[in-house]
Parts: sequence; structure tokens; C-alpha cells
Amino acid sequence: MVAYDLKSMDANAFISHEEILDSLDKAGAHALDPATVRAILEKAASYGGLTHREAAVLLEVKSPDILAEIFALARRIKERIYGRRIVMFAPLYLSDHCVNRCSYCGYNCDNKLTRRKLSQEELAEEVRVLESLGHKRLALEVGEDPVNCPIEYVLECIKTIYTLKFENGDIRRVNVNIAATTVADYRKLKDAGIGTYILFQETYHKPTYLAVHKGGPKRNYEWHTEAHDRAMTAGIEDVGVGALFGLYDWKYETLGMLMHAEHLEAALGVGPHTLSVPRIRAAEGVEAKDYPYLVADEDFKKVVAVLRLAVPYAGMILSTREPMGFREEVIAVGISQVSAGSCTGVGGYAHSHKLGFEDVVPQFQPEDHRSPIEILKDLLKGGYIPSYCTACYREGRTGDRFMRLAKSGQIANVCQPNALLTLQEYIEDYGDLELRVMGEQVIAKELASITNPKAREVTERYIQRVKSGERDLRF
Repeated sequence: MVAYDLKSMDANAFISHEEILDSLDKAGAHALDPATVRAILEKAASYGGLTHREAAVLLEVKSPDILAEIFALARRIKERIYGRRIVMFAPLYLSDHCVNRCSYCGYNCDNKLTRRKLSQEELAEEVRVLESLGHKRLALEVGEDPVNCPIEYVLECIKTIYTLKFENGDIRRVNVNIAATTVADYRKLKDAGIGTYILFQETYHKPTYLAVHKGGPKRNYEWHTEAHDRAMTAGIEDVGVGALFGLYDWKYETLGMLMHAEHLEAALGVGPHTLSVPRIRAAEGVEAKDYPYLVADEDFKKVVAVLRLAVPYAGMILSTREPMGFREEVIAVGISQVSAGSCTGVGGYAHSHKLGFEDVVPQFQPEDHRSPIEILKDLLKGGYIPSYCTACYREGRTGDRFMRLAKSGQIANVCQPNALLTLQEYIEDYGDLELRVMGEQVIAKELASITNPKAREVTERYIQRVKSGERDLRF
């Protein structure tokens, strides 16, 4: 990782309002020039990514034929780098205590809620339910409250999750989505063994950011926007960025994300491990229709596809904010990770109907209510390989080591076999007869497609070992 002086960090410089406006202003004319658009698409097809200015041109494309080409190219790039595997995960809400006044969030401290945080015993019950659904990768979610939810509580939760033991295998990766904090606290998260540190910018447009964050520490735009720099300086190698689409103009937010990605790679040597693209949804005290910048479905698909072309190496995450049916449309244009069977309130998996949890309010209302096994079946029908792989994290393929493999396309050499192994695990431990038939047909087909004879032979041998009861085999 590149050495970096935090004193040189300036959010208002690397997310330049004037640069975004200038890029958007010029993009419209360039989008009308077929030669310019063709050159940008040819560059993207080389898997080397695009600048934010080149991406701005594609965001302005309106021709149905060229849009279809953009969507097809985005899918091809995703499959060239990651194959047809789609990684599965679940969010786990630890606490809804929060001191911020964010207008779009159900945890807004102005909302009169019965606030909860999980005890370690309650946490263990939540994790047991998640494991029984097949999950191996969790994303911890907490509100910001240094008194009721200090960093020590989060660290204790991570330790509890990693020490729980299950018959069919333990939780293998814990990602963390907590508020911007200090380098010292990020070092503690690093030492606790987290996977990816995730923090959404919400909006890159500073006036809107200040308008929707009406109070609390999150209102500090600079402190929040510079958080990934502090996390990476503290030794966290994988970070995730995202914007909440619907707070401001979707083209502006997309360029903001790309400028953020460019900054992280230039300043720290590693771009974002993941990009997230949530759209605003109804929540306690929040009516999504009241927001004037809601993103239409076709525009949202364009955002996902252009991000995939521009940052081909990044994992792209789609949550249960998107409904069944449309979710599949978006997966097809570049998504590589999805949440499944999500509960977005504290205690939502094991405790939602228990005393003291009846009034728990979700952070937002999910749109996709399918169970993980239902989503697996639908992915298999769509020609994908559902994956619970966490091998890169546990094999030390993180940060710049992961990026070298992703940018060269070599990561697919381990993604495909690892996806098949974890799919076989799921079939054996959690699947029903229908999934077994569907899954084993896909596994047989994918095994036959592995061109390296040694890799195919090892994968076949590992799959037989999984069928015999071994777990956690990986490349």
C-alpha cells in the first residue's frame, strides 16, 4: 500500500464540485458524437476502466441501441473478471441507538422509538438463525451513539460472532458498516479481523449533504468523506463506498463515487473493494416520494452498468431495497454481490416476535422478501452460481494483492471453483431436493467448463470431499 500523509487529505479537493459540474456540462455534447462514444466503449472493453469524465459521457447516452451495448458490455466485463458467481451475504443490525438527525433514515434520533441493542446472548441467537439459513458472510450495521454503542461494544460483537461454533461451519467473514471514526478505532477493527469496512457517503453533493444531515457528528462532511482514508491508513485493506441514490441528482452521485474511487487508488494504491448503490426507501418518518431526485429504473440500470465499466475490479453490491424481478435485471448488468433474506431491524432474525422487540423499527423497508434458498434457486435458473465464498479474505488475498488478480482477470480462476465448493456445501447442509437437482446440474456443467485439467481435477476432488462431510475447502 502506498504511504499516505493524512494531513494532505482534503475531501473538498478530491470530490470537486466544480469538476463534477464541468464533466456533466461537457458530457452531453460528447454523447451525441458516435466516434467519442465508440472510443469510450472500446476502452472499457479492454477491462482497464474509465475516468469519471468518460463515464459522464455514457451516463448521457439515450440511444436504445447503444444502451443495450453498454448493458451487454457491463455483463461481459463482470463475467470476465468474476465469472458468473454471485456472492451472498446478510446484514445484521446490532443497535438502533443513534445521535444523528438524518432525514432519510428510520434511526433518526428525532424519531420516538424504543431503542434496542443486542446483548451478546441475543446476538448469538441472531447469528444462529443466520447460519441456519446458510449465511457465512455478515455485514454488521449499527447507529452512531458513542455512549450506547461504543467501539468496544462493536468489537465485543465481532469476537462473539467469530467464536460461535456450528455443526455446518462457522461465520467466516464479518464486514462492518459503522460511522466514521478515528485511526485508532479503525486499528481496533483491523485487529478484530474484519473483512471490508463499509461506509456510504449518502450524497457527494455537499449542500444536499448538509441539508439532509440536520444534526449530529455525521453532519461533518469532511470527517465523513475522509473516513476511508483513515481506515486504510490504519491498515484496513478493503473498504466499500456507496451513495444513497435519490438524495440528489443520480449523475452527480455517480461521478462523485468515481472520483472517490480514483482518489483512493491514487492516494493509497488501492481502490474500493466494493461499490454499493442503494436507492432511498420508505422508513420511519420517511416517505420516499417526498424526495425530488428519485431514480427511475432505467436510469438506475445505467448507473450500475457504467460503474461496472468504469471500475471493473470492484465488487458491486445490490441489497433487498430492490424488488424481485427488477433485481434480476440489475444483476445482469454488473452486480456481483447480493443480500438475501434480509431483516433491517435490531433482532429481526430471531427476536422480532419476542417480548421487548415487538416495536423494533427497521432502518428501511426491504422490497425483496424471498428467503436465501429461494434467491439461490432463482439465481441458478438465471445461469448464475450462488457463492458463499470467503476464501480471498482468509487466504490473505486482500487489498493490493486482490486488486492485482482482479484487474488481470485472474481472480476468476479461484472465484469459480470456490463458488462451486460453497454451493455444494449449501446443498448438503441447507438445501432441499429441488435445490439439489438444480445445483448439481449447474456444478457438473461448470466443472466441465474449467479448461485447466489440474484445476478441474482438484475441484472435482474437493467437491467429493464436501459430499463426504468436509467443510471449508478452498482455493
